[in-house]
Amino acid sequence: MPEFLVELYVPKADRAPVAVWAERLGGAAAELTADGRPVRLLRSILVPEDETCFLLVQADSAETVQEAATRAALEFERVAEATVDLVTTPGREQ
Repeated sequence: MPEFLVELYVPKADRAPVAVWAERLGGAAAELTADGRPVRLLRSILVPEDETCFLLVQADSAETVQEAATRAALEFERVAEATVDLVTTPGREQ
C-alpha cells in the first residue's frame, strides 16, 4: 500500500502537539478503516531545526490521507506520496 507524508508546522519551543496530532490522526484513520477505507499511521518524524513534523501514513490515495487529516482537525501544509527504504542498511530487517 502506498505511503504518504503529512507535513505540519511545529514550533521549536513546543513539541507537545506532535503526540496530540498523532493520536487524533490515529483516531480518524480508525474511523476511515472501519468505513472500508484503510488508513494506518506508521510513525511521526520531527525535524526541530526546520520546525516541521511529518506523519508517515499508509493508505490507498493522497485524498484518503487528506480526509483523515481533515477529520483529525490537523492544520497540515501538504500531503505527498513518499518512497520509503530505498537504501538497505546491512543487518536491518526489511
